[in-house]
Amino acid sequence: MSNVSKVSNISSNSKVLVTGGRGSIARGLSSLLTAHGVPHRLGSREPDTPGTVHCDLTDPTTFPEALAGVRSVFLYAEAAAVDAFVKEAVSAGVEHVVLLSSSSALAPNAADSPLAASHLAVEQALLASPLRTTLLRPGSFASNALGWAWSLKSGRPVHLPYPGAYSDPVHETDLAEAAFTVLTDPSLGGRAYTLTGPQTLTFAAQLAILGDAVGHSIPFEAVSREQWKSEVDGYIPGPYAEALLDFWAASDGLPVDLTDAVEHLTGHAPRTFETWCADHADAFRA
Repeated sequence: MSNVSKVSNISSNSKVLVTGGRGSIARGLSSLLTAHGVPHRLGSREPDTPGTVHCDLTDPTTFPEALAGVRSVFLYAEAAAVDAFVKEAVSAGVEHVVLLSSSSALAPNAADSPLAASHLAVEQALLASPLRTTLLRPGSFASNALGWAWSLKSGRPVHLPYPGAYSDPVHETDLAEAAFTVLTDPSLGGRAYTLTGPQTLTFAAQLAILGDAVGHSIPFEAVSREQWKSEVDGYIPGPYAEALLDFWAASDGLPVDLTDAVEHLTGHAPRTFETWCADHADAFRA
């Protein structure tokens, strides 16, 4: 039986705050909590649905209202005001925080990497606090492939600086289910989980799978680091672009280690990249 089908262990009078309320993982988690009768509220920097509370993780003035009456939090890794968030959470009586971190926080140079530093800083702030902390460290989101949608819709080849770089795309639904499980099963909290998809795939292989889902092959061109940086200038800040390129270079030709954490938490094998592409094929069609 899937773990997400179990009756929640959270008491009926407790409340969960789900931050990042406009994101796909938060929305999926909210749907699961609703389906299982777990009282919760969505928090968002830009509340756009009834019942969503204003919770801007860079603005401590929004924390008291968002955390009032809350006992558990699903938290995105925004480091700007994390010390204030932790202080307010402790004062509000929060007992458990589930952090959506990143496996990049495990890298030796994480503190110096624009991709990892925020995740690591939030992890450290939570682990130094009295809050029970569960760390969810996904590798590569399958949804990163949405960055190719513009090229597909415009009929242009996808530009890849490292076509042979491997990643471990994990479906956002699996991440939502994993978060639900650790929020509602006390025996699984207070640990760190590295979450991967079931396959380690190069970017070129991912484009081939995506092509099968949309019904036509997807051409790509290998480009230099400099060309790719110039193309994303204005969309991805320079330091982040450099960090991404370094990350891809480090995994060029090197398959990623996979874990069984998704299956352990959800009770089923992680969804494949083929499944993600089928679920999102319309996003790539003109």
